[in-house]
Amino acid sequence: MTAATSSYKFVRFGDFEVDFQAGQLRKRGIKLRLVDQSFEILAMLLEHAGEVVTREALRRRLWPDAVYVDFDNNLNKAMAKLREVLGDSPARTRFIETLPKRGYRFIGTVSRVESARPRLLVMPFLNLSGDSSQEYFSEAMTEEIIGALASVAAESLAVIARTTAMHYKGSERAVGAIGRELSLDYIVEGSARKENGRVTANVQLIRVRDESHLWSQHYDAEMSDLLNIEIGIAEAIAARIGLSPRPGARKSVMDVVAYDLYSKGRYHLSTPTLKDMEKAQHLLEQAIARAPDFALAYDSLGEVFWYRGFWGLDPPRRACSEGIYYLLRALEIDNRLAETHALLAMYRKGLGYDWTEVHREIVLARKLNPASPLVKERAAIIDSLPHGLMNEAVAELEGALESDPLSPSIRGWLVTCLWLGHHSDRAIEEARTLLELHPTGHISYFVAGFCYCDKGMFPEAIAAHRKAAELSGGSPAMLGWLGLTLAQSGAAAEAREILDGLLLLARDRYIAPTSIAWIHLGLGEIDEAYTWMDRAAECGDQMLVPILTYQFFDPLRSDARFEALLRKMNLDAKSEERRALLIERERAG
Repeated sequence: MTAATSSYKFVRFGDFEVDFQAGQLRKRGIKLRLVDQSFEILAMLLEHAGEVVTREALRRRLWPDAVYVDFDNNLNKAMAKLREVLGDSPARTRFIETLPKRGYRFIGTVSRVESARPRLLVMPFLNLSGDSSQEYFSEAMTEEIIGALASVAAESLAVIARTTAMHYKGSERAVGAIGRELSLDYIVEGSARKENGRVTANVQLIRVRDESHLWSQHYDAEMSDLLNIEIGIAEAIAARIGLSPRPGARKSVMDVVAYDLYSKGRYHLSTPTLKDMEKAQHLLEQAIARAPDFALAYDSLGEVFWYRGFWGLDPPRRACSEGIYYLLRALEIDNRLAETHALLAMYRKGLGYDWTEVHREIVLARKLNPASPLVKERAAIIDSLPHGLMNEAVAELEGALESDPLSPSIRGWLVTCLWLGHHSDRAIEEARTLLELHPTGHISYFVAGFCYCDKGMFPEAIAAHRKAAELSGGSPAMLGWLGLTLAQSGAAAEAREILDGLLLLARDRYIAPTSIAWIHLGLGEIDEAYTWMDRAAECGDQMLVPILTYQFFDPLRSDARFEALLRKMNLDAKSEERRALLIERERAG
């Protein structure tokens, strides 16, 4: 691109977006701190993308002749800061090429955008009841309005997803600060109370740039009309912004009590501990007992069983065998549920490594809701990652972060896929970002740990995995990774102590076989490791799914037993060729 780009408001490259008018650099919607001189360098390089920009040209733009400075030193500092923010370096150039003694050239792919969709965040609704046990209702209303807005203005409005919205629950930060952090145009604030079969709510729309209140409304109605209220709120907001909303489907709640039970179940499902999983399951079962055609309640029960298997609370294949009924029932009621199809894809892996069916469900989910960050996340981890398609997985996850930039799950998977794809420097960079955003989540430390281990930073890796085990309440999965890291670092005695503890637990309850296999691998006990990995493949242990890309498996790949594992998981070369052929035929047809 040779035409000046600053005549356009936005320019995109990689994960980044430049807003020339606002003087901002964003990464997947999040504003980055960049000093003026570094931003001016970036702007000039983008204006002349693909061309050489000389050091003299940069001097004339940044420091006119009337200004006397240590030019070389200041330019080098500003360029170093720019490269740091972009994750670029002269040795491993992605965006900025250095031409010694001449200047620089921007070599990334640049796209020009006339305008961007306005970005909107629904802040978590305040609970006006004064009763903390009613917190679930205000969260449910927040989630429903987010969904309604995404439905009525899908093509013209970028609505930030629930996970990121909940990051600001209880926050006292000013609207302007939150707006700048997420590069927002609008923020919706609200409060709600449920009492005696009625719902009251106050909602207001705020424009971020001047913090002006554009619209507000008070609602008071029967609970049975709740969904219509939420759709009406979404349509009113879209219209006030100046969009043409697509009319939402109006309907009453099928059963007020069932909806309330469902909302409570979703509330507990958002914190997947064993205790919360059990509460969620009980509440959701009550909801479908009252309302046998409540598709979303069935979908949520399917999520409960998936999480139980994923986190090792139950053997994964058994959990999938019990849970698949709920997903099939949800789709029997409403076959348009994109995220349910994506979850069913994950079940197809858990029940028998049927990668063709996995792909079919993901394709259908994408067609039904191509903007859903959850569909993109599930596509990455079940349709790309198992086959070693790490660049494809990373692209899916980066797309998901555009509307859910603070999601710890999506960011955790992004770190994982970068690590599995041998992008270790960027993986560590993203892991540090995740730790800053979610310093109390065990996933943050878990993914940081294996990134550090890959770089040989064993003290940092061990510290991170210890913290992950502590924050997870001693999860066997986290202990297994800690044991592997300790063994790889030479701390064999402590690794064996963890191994013995897990073997003792495995006598009385299910322990994910990979948790034990990893430590045997680290200790060099290959025969024992294969015994447990074979069990992992049999039961559908999720931690074995990246078998094609785990770096610590590299010394094992020539072993006949490793090939047998691949065949058992339908990931051997012949199975992969068949899958690729089917996908190619699908695309051609």
